[in-house]
Amino acid sequence: MNEQALLYTELAEWWPLLSPHWEYEQEATFFESLLVQACQGRAETMLELGSGGGNNAYYLKKRFASTLVDRSPQMLAVSRQLNPDCEHVEGDMRTVRLNRKFDCVFVHDAICYMTCEAELRNAVQTAALHCRPGGAILFVPDHLKENFRPSTDCGGHDGVTRSLRYLEWTWDPDAADTTYTVDYTYVMREGTGVPRVVQERHVEGLFTRPQWMKALSDAGLHPSIVPAVCDGEESNPREIFVGSARA
Repeated sequence: MNEQALLYTELAEWWPLLSPHWEYEQEATFFESLLVQACQGRAETMLELGSGGGNNAYYLKKRFASTLVDRSPQMLAVSRQLNPDCEHVEGDMRTVRLNRKFDCVFVHDAICYMTCEAELRNAVQTAALHCRPGGAILFVPDHLKENFRPSTDCGGHDGVTRSLRYLEWTWDPDAADTTYTVDYTYVMREGTGVPRVVQERHVEGLFTRPQWMKALSDAGLHPSIVPAVCDGEESNPREIFVGSARA
């Protein structure tokens, strides 16, 4: 797994300008519906592993009493500003143990930082251990081996006293391994000053459907795959893995 990226440590305070919470409402609503449909009985509590800046939680907390876990204290600080009514816990999704069960467990794209199959299986096991019998677990990787395509993206926003723009370049230098590469360039400006430019590389995990399905099954879950129809990108759709905990 990567050392924590600059984006999630010293640059974390810029996160709301790179990825503001209002961009997440549509897909968070979709994730909520999947969790509720897959959950047997009540669906009142949720654990989010790799919760980052809390953008999904901002919407999901309206339905679930939410506990948010992330390994970056800086990102947890960002999330606390947005979600002061949620419980926040510093922890690594591969190893954290809260000794509690939840109706639902949610893992968004932070699962992409599992870069080998052992890490993926550890994260899935963590999710399974925290889900009550009959509960539901959602994993939302950005890519699968079968449908990976190189891409570029850009964006950013203006705040009151600062602005950020970014370029994201996603590519796979070695199709034979279990990772792909995302190169980022961030351009940050305070007031009317000269912009600061920072570049960094994120290495992320890329697994096949059978690898995913086996990881979920071996963790004691009933796995299924759902297309992420919330994306509206038929040319490069994501696939969501739903794990129902055996009752």
